[in-house]
Parts: sequence; structure tokens; C-alpha cells
Amino acid sequence: MRKILTDVGPIGWNIIIGTMFGRMATSMSMPFLAIYLTKSLGVSPAMTGAIVAVSALVGVLASFLGGYLSDRFGRKRILILSIFMWAAVFAGYGFSKTILAFFIMNSLNGLCRALFEPASRALLSDITEPKNRLLIFNLRYTAINVGVTFGPLLGLKLGSADSMASFYVAGIIYALYGLSLVVSLKSYQDKTVASTNRITMREAAGVIKQDKTFTLALVALILSITGFSQFNSTLPQFFSSSESFENGVAVFSYLLALNALLVVIIQYPIVAISKRFPSVLSITAGNLIICLGLIGFAFAKTIPAFILIIVLFTIGEVLMFSMTDMFIDELADPAIKGTYFGAMGFSGLGNVIGPWFGGVLLGHFGAGQPLLLFGTLSATAVFGVPLFLIVYSQLKKRKTFGRNLSNDIQT
Repeated sequence: MRKILTDVGPIGWNIIIGTMFGRMATSMSMPFLAIYLTKSLGVSPAMTGAIVAVSALVGVLASFLGGYLSDRFGRKRILILSIFMWAAVFAGYGFSKTILAFFIMNSLNGLCRALFEPASRALLSDITEPKNRLLIFNLRYTAINVGVTFGPLLGLKLGSADSMASFYVAGIIYALYGLSLVVSLKSYQDKTVASTNRITMREAAGVIKQDKTFTLALVALILSITGFSQFNSTLPQFFSSSESFENGVAVFSYLLALNALLVVIIQYPIVAISKRFPSVLSITAGNLIICLGLIGFAFAKTIPAFILIIVLFTIGEVLMFSMTDMFIDELADPAIKGTYFGAMGFSGLGNVIGPWFGGVLLGHFGAGQPLLLFGTLSATAVFGVPLFLIVYSQLKKRKTFGRNLSNDIQT
């Protein structure tokens, strides 16, 4: 335990613990926003969907900008600026009374996430020795899941579906997180400013664009996340509308809680095994297992069967997401690592495409044809597997994962 404390360091622990409380704050407020808008303010379902979706869309579009800014102006500045901006945004939700105000707040929420997330992951990489990076990335992943496990329960206690109280609390939590960052980063010397202040955004984008391996990996991840996103979009609609279940919503709620618990329990045993293999192969295996899990939902009829499918699905989730940060860290040009983490935010298109595509298929096939529904979704996501294998083949041809891509481009 003492070795882990030493390897991660005070700044690393500040970010990890802050991430846990930040995700708890987000998950005790944001999941209830749609309910509050429709039931308390009488906003139409279509407009509510647009308000909710704009956050993800802005986050995807601004993710590259966030990563680049952390390279250009330093992790420290971007982290502190974005975290206090985030705190103000959550407070802003509480004061919002109109559709336009909620639309603006949710857009700013996506922007803050796009600024903060790439910078925090890049800073964790900067302050950690290569041998300890898998540990620190997985501690961060665990912190996220712990926060998401308890956040919704706190949201229920605070009556988040009927009031904006939880958003004020979330704003306070983010403000405290920001103050802790100011203190812990006070003596931190940001080396990225000195080394990258002459790189323009166009030049950084050019390096990313010419890295064909990264581009292929990004497409593969979009396909993979398209499949994974069905768990929180198409699957709950399937359970609520299927005639095979007396109370499908309750069944799905229990399965959702089981998934969150399993992530925390099995993450480290799974990572202990998967770290023996290249990170891209672990992600590939995770993608394939998630696709098998999707097919499993088409055949499962009993609670024990669904529990087995959730276990399988969760193993795929852990394999895929616990190794993604490590994969980007290995792949990235060290000079513009924040830009790479930011560009990986485009993989979030899977969270935009997936729910829409799943909804179209559910509307076409209905809950009565689960094999056609989940089979099509699985077949779409499985295309990520051969793309990842091509990425693996290309990476093997490189002398090292982390070599400077600028030199590669010149040759």
C-alpha cells in the first residue's frame, strides 16, 4: 500500500480522489435532468432529448481543442480554469428557468468536460513513470465507477428529479476540487508550455492527421463504443417495452447496479491478466466480448441468464476501457500528448451514433424481434475487431510505441 501511495504521488491522488467526487457530483444531478425538464418544467420529450444530447455533441467537437490547449498553454492552467468554470456551470443549472438557459448550460457542461478530461489524463501521464502509468490510469477508472455507483443514490435522496438542489451541491463539490488543485499544483512546473508553445493548432492537427495508425484506431473505437452505448440506451427501452418481463424497468435497474458493482470488483484481476498483452489486443478482446454480450441479450429469458450476460458484458467493458488511456499514452507523440488524448474524444461519436442507431432499429424491429435487433447492433460493432488487429500489426512495425511521430512524418 505504501508503494502505491508513493508511486502515484500527491498530485496524482488529488486528481484521482477529485475525479471520484466529481463523477459522484455529476451522476447525482445530470441523469435526473431529463426527468426534471419533462415533469417539472413541461418541456417536450423531443426538446429534452436535444438539450441532453448537446452536451455530448459539444464534448466530441471540442475534445481536440481541449487537448491542444493543454499542450499549448500547460495542463495546470487548463485544469484550474476548466474546473472553476465547471463549478459555475453547475450552479448555473440551478438558476436556469428557460429552455434556452438549459441548452446553454448543457453546452458549457460538454465544453468543460472537453477541456478538463484530456488535460487531467495527460498530466497523470506526465507525472508518472512509464512502469506505473497502467496503475494510475486504472485507479482513475476505478474512481469514476465508485463515483457513478453512489452518485445516483445521493441524487434520489436530494430529490434531483423534482428540484435543482443537487446541481448546487455539485457546483460546490467542483469548486472544492478546484481549490484542492490550486494547492496541490502550486509547486508544479509545467514543462509542456516550454516545449510546445510554438506548435500551432494546425500543426498539431497535421501530426494527428498523418498518423494513420491513430486514425484507424479512432474509427475502431467509435464502432466499439457504438456497441457498448446500447447498454444505456437501447437496452433499457427494450426491457421497458418487451412483453417478456412483468417489470422490465426494475429488472434493468438491478442489472445496471450489478454492472457498476462488478466493474469495481473485477477490474484489477482482469487488468492483472490483460497487462501481459499489448493494450490494443485487450481492447480488441473487450470489443469482441461486448459484441457477444449483445447477442446474448437476444437469447436470455431468465434472470440467471441475464446475470451471466451482464458478467460477460462487464468483462468486455473493463478490458476495453481500462486499457484505452494506456493505449493512447503508448501511441502518442510525447510532445503533443494532450492533443492525442483530446483527439481520442472523437471516439465519443459512438455515444452519439449508437443510441440513435439502436433507437431506429428498435422502432423498426420492435422488442418482439430481439435477435434481429441485437444481432444487427452486434454485427455493426464487431467491425471494430479487424480494424484493431490492423492497428496491432502496424504498431508492431514501429520501433517503439511512443516514438516521436514528427520524425516519422519527415521520413
